[in-house]
Amino acid sequence: MIRQMVTRATQSSRAPNATLAPLGLAAALVASPVLAFDINAMSDTEKAAFGEAVREYLIDNPETIVDAINVLEGRQAQAQAQADFDLVSQYADAIFDDGFSWVGGNPDGDITLVEFLDYRCGYCRRAHPEVAELLAEDGNIRVIIKEFPILGEASLISSRFAIAVKHVAGDDAYAQVHDVLMEFSGDPTDVALRRIAEGLGLEADPILEAMDSDAVTQEIATTRSLAQALQINGTPTFVLEDELLRGFVPADQMAIMVADKRG
Repeated sequence: MIRQMVTRATQSSRAPNATLAPLGLAAALVASPVLAFDINAMSDTEKAAFGEAVREYLIDNPETIVDAINVLEGRQAQAQAQADFDLVSQYADAIFDDGFSWVGGNPDGDITLVEFLDYRCGYCRRAHPEVAELLAEDGNIRVIIKEFPILGEASLISSRFAIAVKHVAGDDAYAQVHDVLMEFSGDPTDVALRRIAEGLGLEADPILEAMDSDAVTQEIATTRSLAQALQINGTPTFVLEDELLRGFVPADQMAIMVADKRG
């Protein structure tokens, strides 16, 4: 049908009313879901007339451009969501059961929320109380923390300290240190970290010694490799069951997503 319209319009363009033909052709093409003609088959004069007709149509109907952009963005979002779904499925074991990441909330919860974070990240700090609120209001969520320091040496030192605390003093101590580091704004010097440890009743020396251990280094490297595989470039990034959430998400929005996952 479009090919017939193009043929008629091209033929008409050689008639006395040739200037009207491109307008009709442009309107037909914009209204049609299929572009079924070869513009290279048109003469230079016809191409110029056609281009001007399209230009005039878009100026008179600018909402067409907005509609096209919205369609494009929707398609891109769908493609990204499907790609993220495939990545989560492919790396599910490493995401949800790596054998070393801290697990909190309700370990037997029916929903799992994974967070890749950096202690020096402002958005991670904003997300911290939001996640705490979500867990407090919904007692059936399992949360997993992935140490992903990407903002420089201070981030790396902070993550090494947190992981060393977990290795030396256990999960409960890690949870306490995690909360402190999320609010700590100073430089993570040995003196500062010692004060944090001792302030929580922990023995500082073995923790500081463990920070540069092979086990801590390997844990950070493994998580970084996983993040790269998942195409995670920033923090915070969440994995909510089968979905990747890239960026800060308020507790109320997260709660709606959790409810949707439960069906």
